[in-house]
Amino acid sequence: MTDFNWLKALFITLSLSMLAACNEQDNNEATAATESSKTYRWKMVTTWPPGFPVLQKGAERFADNIKAMSNGRLNIKVYAGGELIPPLQTFDAVSQGTVEMGHGSAYYWAGKVPEAQFFSTVPFGLTARGMNAWLYDGGGLELWREVYKPFHVIPFPLGNTGVQMGGWFNKEINSLADIKGLKMRIPGLGGKVFAKAGGNPILLAGSEVYTSLERKTIDATEWIGPYHDQRLGLYRAAEHYYYPGWHEPGTVLELTVNQHAWDSLPADLQAIVSNAAQAENVRMLSEMEQKNLSALAELRQRKGVQIHRFPDDVLHKLKTLTNETLLEEAEKDPKFKRVYEAYQAFRQQNDAWSDISENAYIAVQ
Repeated sequence: MTDFNWLKALFITLSLSMLAACNEQDNNEATAATESSKTYRWKMVTTWPPGFPVLQKGAERFADNIKAMSNGRLNIKVYAGGELIPPLQTFDAVSQGTVEMGHGSAYYWAGKVPEAQFFSTVPFGLTARGMNAWLYDGGGLELWREVYKPFHVIPFPLGNTGVQMGGWFNKEINSLADIKGLKMRIPGLGGKVFAKAGGNPILLAGSEVYTSLERKTIDATEWIGPYHDQRLGLYRAAEHYYYPGWHEPGTVLELTVNQHAWDSLPADLQAIVSNAAQAENVRMLSEMEQKNLSALAELRQRKGVQIHRFPDDVLHKLKTLTNETLLEEAEKDPKFKRVYEAYQAFRQQNDAWSDISENAYIAVQ
C-alpha cells in the first residue's frame, strides 16, 4: 500500500470512529433527554386509616415533596389502608408489583419475614436515635435490603414513633399474674413476649382497635402514644393508661419500593426519593414528639383516665422474657439469628455510649 493509500485508509477509519462516537453521544443525550422529560405515575398504599395524622399525612407529604422536587416527573398517588389494598397486605402488594410503593412497619409482615422485625422495633431495644444510627451508618440498612431482596422490595426508613406508651387496660397491672389470659392488641416481637408472659396477643389494623376495645373483644391495646391514642378515643374504652412502651421503644416506619419500579427510575429521581425519605424520617419523628407533649397534658386532665407506670417487677420480668424469646427465635431460624446478632452487636456499642452520654445526662435532671 502506497503512503497515500495508507493515509487515505487511516483518514476514513478515524472519520468513521468519530462519526460513531458522535452518534453514540447523540444517542446518550437523546436517552437522557427522554428520561428527563418522562413522567412516572406511581401508586403507594399504606397500613394507616384515611386521614390518620402524622403517619398517613406524613406519607402524603412525602409524595407531595417528591412531586415538587422532581418538577412533576414523579407523581405518587397515596391510598390509605383499605382504599386499594387491605392494610396488612401492603408488603405483598409492593412485592408483587401491584403497586410501586408502600408505607407501614416491618413487624406487620412478621409471619412472612420474621427477621424483618429488627428493622421495626425490639422490646427493650434501641430508641429512635439508636435505630437511625444503626440503619444509616451502622450497616443496618444494607442488611435490611439484603433481607428484602428475595421479595423484590427495597426498604427505606420513613418515620419513627419514638418511645410509645405501654397501652390501655381495662384493669390495673400490679404483677405479671394480671397479664395471664389477657387479650391484647400487640404486634411483633412484643406480642411474642406478651404470649410468653401468659397473655393472648392479637394483631389488628388501626381501624379496628377502638371498636375491639370498646366492645371488649380485647381487654387491652397498645397503639402509639398520647396524641394518637387520644384522637382514637381510647380513653373512652379503657381507663388505665400505662407507660413506658417497653415493647416499642423506637418503632421505625418503612417505605417499601418495588425493585423493578425502582430500577426503571433515572438516577436523579432515585436520588430525590432517597433524600425525600430521609427528610420525612426526621420530620415525622419530630412531629410525633411535639404532638405527644400537649396530648399527654390533656389526657392527664380527662376525668377517669389513670396514668400508671408499670411496676418495676413487671418490667424486669418482661425484659427477662424478651431475652429468652429472642434467643429461642434465633435458635429456630438462621436468618433471624443473623440479623439478631448484627442488631445485638450494634446495640452493645450504642448502650455503652448512651450510658455516658444521654442516660448520664438524664440521670442528673
